Amino acid sequence: MRIAIGSDAATELTEALIAELEQRGHKIFTYGPMRRGEADRDWPLVAADVAQAVADGGVDEGIVCCWTGTGVSIAANKIAGIRCALVRDAETARGARIFNHANVLALSLRATTVPIMKEILHAWFSTTTTSGEAQSEWNREQIARVEAMDR
Repeated sequence: MRIAIGSDAATELTEALIAELEQRGHKIFTYGPMRRGEADRDWPLVAADVAQAVADGGVDEGIVCCWTGTGVSIAANKIAGIRCALVRDAETARGARIFNHANVLALSLRATTVPIMKEILHAWFSTTTTSGEAQSEWNREQIARVEAMDR
């Protein structure tokens, strides 16, 4: 699988994340300070780059990181076709895949330990987006209705 990864900082977690994904056989595309030769970039821009790579089909999925994970998840979700989920544990990762067909994973650099990150990745990649298909289709329709509301 081709995975875009972006963060506003290169940390122990981002290094472990890349190593874990490569060990699992994924092809990694990095954005932000993790990309060699790229200047530091603000988290909204890094998240948008990763999300756009997913939306354009250049990669299959994305992972974005910042201090809390909240900012990158909000920025990524501004890109059409992106369903980014801020995940702190394996069960939330499973739910994001089953019920929301999440295609971008957001992680907190502050709160995610390397062992928890590995559990999250296992749940993320072992849970297909077709699990619970009827429920997730209904959820996506409801989200589309909310997006279309004129407030």
